[in-house]
Amino acid sequence: MADYGFDTLQIHAGARPDPATGARQTPIYQTTAYVFRDAEHAAALFNLQEVGYIYSRLTNPTVSVLQERIATLEGGAGAVCCSSGHAAQIMALFPLMGPGLNVVVSTRLYGGSITQFSQTIKRFGWSAKFVDTDDLDAVKAAIDDNTRAVFCESIANPGGYISDLDALAKIASDAGLPLIVDNTSATPFLCRPIDHGATLVVHSMTKYLTGNGTVTGGVVVDSGTFDWSASDKFPSLSAPEPAYHGLKFHETFGPLAFTFHGIAIGLRDLGMTLNPQAAHYTLMGIETLSLRMERHVANAEKIAAWLEGHEAVAGVTYAGLESSPYKDRVTRICPKGAGGLFTVRLKGGYDACVKFVDSLEIFSHVANLGDTRSLVIHSASTTHRQLSEEQQIAAGAAPDVVRLSIGIEDADDLIRDLDQALKA
Repeated sequence: MADYGFDTLQIHAGARPDPATGARQTPIYQTTAYVFRDAEHAAALFNLQEVGYIYSRLTNPTVSVLQERIATLEGGAGAVCCSSGHAAQIMALFPLMGPGLNVVVSTRLYGGSITQFSQTIKRFGWSAKFVDTDDLDAVKAAIDDNTRAVFCESIANPGGYISDLDALAKIASDAGLPLIVDNTSATPFLCRPIDHGATLVVHSMTKYLTGNGTVTGGVVVDSGTFDWSASDKFPSLSAPEPAYHGLKFHETFGPLAFTFHGIAIGLRDLGMTLNPQAAHYTLMGIETLSLRMERHVANAEKIAAWLEGHEAVAGVTYAGLESSPYKDRVTRICPKGAGGLFTVRLKGGYDACVKFVDSLEIFSHVANLGDTRSLVIHSASTTHRQLSEEQQIAAGAAPDVVRLSIGIEDADDLIRDLDQALKA
């Protein structure tokens, strides 16, 4: 369905009427296992000689529709869904990394991702090198013989900064490495990182893709363009796999090597499975993605401009503002708009931020973003609380900053709510 427009693909990609019942909406296949035709069929599935359903930890028909839909919207060859955005990041790194290896990571990331990369992955023997990805020389300098990937966010959470994906992709490519882009805040409607040279795209589907604050989920999208056999850096994909009698994933599956590895090894052994009901909610959310993102952007542009002129506000980070140093990247990287996420720095500091958050009425104070509802959080005391103040500032979550996720309500109502809270 690649020739259809985005609005059509977000509804139809990957889906067919149910062959048994004719059901138009994708059914929730709430089943653990699947009956094999015979012993030969079962053996072929387990040997990866035939594609089909074995066990819902690996594959499920509802989840398969979601995987194909997101891969299509992102312009990828394939996708693997999993239980959360954090799971997707581990799933993306798992085939690439090993003890003693590292990943070069942007300092401008969601606080939970910074903790995952700086602390948790050490338990696997992996490490992360944090750099300001706007400093391209620093990115190049951080790459060494043990680096296996470069990681950034397209629109960074919480600040709404836009990464120069083309420049980062070139640096990664020149080093023979994949660029992994977290596209959660942008969604494929605003940005398709693969078009800018990214190898892998990850999402927390919990956010804008689902859009209704009901379920958690993650996905890894493979561009299908990276040559995993060009060097000996990625043996999980290029070398014989003992668990499958010496099968070489890249040699056997070509552009779908990473996707098949994610299912046959990643989901099989890590078990970070997306349940079919969560997949169903996400599919329904994606059907209105373009409509919601247009409203998110329109509201964010209006509200950010209003906030920038407020006497209680010291600064607004929204990339869609004319004053933003990232304004030029909006045209190149996110031509349909800079998203609905940004931060506001208040002149009253930490105490003013806390009182502001407590005074809002329409905005919900929650640890989430990308909902249809407008959301607010003081990152320094919540999502980025585990970080040092230096790390908080580098991530765009300083103590005097609040993060706003602008929803799709009436923009004037949101402005009135912000105004009374700022006055409070």
